[in-house]
Amino acid sequence: MPKPKQTKTEKVRVMLARPQGASVEAICKAIGWQPHSTRAILSGLRKAGYTVERQAAAGNGGESLYRITAEPETAE
Repeated sequence: MPKPKQTKTEKVRVMLARPQGASVEAICKAIGWQPHSTRAILSGLRKAGYTVERQAAAGNGGESLYRITAEPETAE
């Protein structure tokens, strides 16, 4: 049986679940979207119940990193 295709949202979720998180630029490269669409997917994950935190860039040239710090609570 073939493995189900990974959606772009799932790919972003996996990137954000890593300990180091991901920058908007890294997400854009991975899924081929514009930065405004990438930020929209971050908002969508928040609306779905994920806690997505932003770590401010260190220095002027750095990029902010985003990471998932909490999964949505499951309904019983």
